[in-house]
Amino acid sequence: MNKGKILLVGFGPGAPEHMSHRARAAIAEADVVIGYSTYIKLVQELLDGKEVIRKGMTEEIDRSVEAYEQARQGKTVALISSGDIGIYGMAGPTYEVLFQAGWTPNSEITVEVIPGATALNACAALVGAPLTHDFCSISLSDLLTPWPIIARRLEAAARADFVVALYNPKSGRRTRQIVEAQRIMLLHRKPDTPVAIVKSGYRRRQAIQMTTLAQMADCEIGMLCTVLIGNGSTFVREGLMVTPRGYANKYDALTGEAKNGEQAGRSLAMGLNGWHACVRRHLRENPEVNLRETCAHFDAPLGELLAAIAEARPDDTAGNMQARLVVEEHLDRVLTAARVWGRLRAVVRSDAAIAEVLLEAKDLSRNGPWLNLISEHCHLHVDTGRIASTWFFSQAGQQHGLYFVDAYGALIFSLLLVKAGDHFGQGRLDSFQQAFEQYGQVIDSATDNESDEESTCDE
Repeated sequence: MNKGKILLVGFGPGAPEHMSHRARAAIAEADVVIGYSTYIKLVQELLDGKEVIRKGMTEEIDRSVEAYEQARQGKTVALISSGDIGIYGMAGPTYEVLFQAGWTPNSEITVEVIPGATALNACAALVGAPLTHDFCSISLSDLLTPWPIIARRLEAAARADFVVALYNPKSGRRTRQIVEAQRIMLLHRKPDTPVAIVKSGYRRRQAIQMTTLAQMADCEIGMLCTVLIGNGSTFVREGLMVTPRGYANKYDALTGEAKNGEQAGRSLAMGLNGWHACVRRHLRENPEVNLRETCAHFDAPLGELLAAIAEARPDDTAGNMQARLVVEEHLDRVLTAARVWGRLRAVVRSDAAIAEVLLEAKDLSRNGPWLNLISEHCHLHVDTGRIASTWFFSQAGQQHGLYFVDAYGALIFSLLLVKAGDHFGQGRLDSFQQAFEQYGQVIDSATDNESDEESTCDE
């Protein structure tokens, strides 16, 4: 008996000229062609003499099982899909069926995945160049994925300023998902963010709508549409949607000289190895700013800012700010040292609220994993297991204390000295400074061959 073969064929957006040679050859090679009815129609001219098996929209597993059963009979099977068969396509379900049946790559049945241009490629080409920078795709179909997961992905993509391609945006029954997606995106994107809605790209009923994020949900959208949402720099000009690649961050013009401190072919000053230096420069030049304002300026978590401050050197200071990392095994010693700092202010902060607890340092206690901050009128209990790093922090004349942050660099709480009148008291400052020097660890700057020269930052 002939060995069976499963060819998982992505044939692109649907226009014959966009089908790859390998996709055509795979269909020609096949004894049996299996696919959703619409996909069969799109390649009808290639199916003469083939056994054709049509399946409905919700019969994906049936298609995979049928492909496996036909291949077990020694046939060559083309399981076809528009776009790319591995992107929201049939490749995944087919492998799942095969593995469940005990198949391995060394089995009698061979499997090949043949890629094709997916919807986001095709739609982007029709509206300009919206995917020139980082992008992601999210399906709004909650038939198989719980909505809270979809919503979390939308929020993360919006927050991270990805260009976003929405698949399966709306159907006859699923009408609210696109409205919810719009609401979530608007939490982080401007209302006039460009949006392109492409229906049936490169097919007979192709239609394109150019709109904005604020108006997106009011447009005509269906299952045959792909929605492209721009990022913070995407623009529309002459009817074309374009996302800049980022050359303006390095050059005065597209063909101009590199900006001060930048070099062609080298990481940006605000790249991985340089941006901490930019933080310190910002703090030197703006001595009035506080940590929270600096986090907002750089759109960075507190833990990263404290690390940048802790990397300061005599020739590269952080202005009037100093920070040092508390090594984990020294945390109890630091808390013991803090018991002589007098009155302290424990601060828990969120975007919407600030809670402050005034207590005497001697009332600090630790019970197992819990750090207890207890005053007459308020109790605060902190799970030290959630503390990823602890930092000494000083801003001359303004603030001295400890910051506790989680694994994401977000603040859990801070423990700050309280002024008596208009000063902190020399004895308390001396005690804090002694602990700072004894238990605080200086952080070495991250360096490589790109950081041999002084970093210069253009914000």
